[in-house]
Amino acid sequence: MSTKPVPDDDPQPVPPERPAPEECCNSGCIPCVYDLYDEAMDRYREALKAWRARHEAPKT
Repeated sequence: MSTKPVPDDDPQPVPPERPAPEECCNSGCIPCVYDLYDEAMDRYREALKAWRARHEAPKT
């Protein structure tokens, strides 16, 4: 089993900041700030999954 070295400059992804309630105008904007947040969370989850795979301890 080959393992690739993990670079030192590979920090864990940081989740996006949730919009404050007053950031939504409740007028049905497309996209809404919450839609953008949901998309950013999807990207974050994928990045975190990939990061965890890169930093996974080798199984012995």
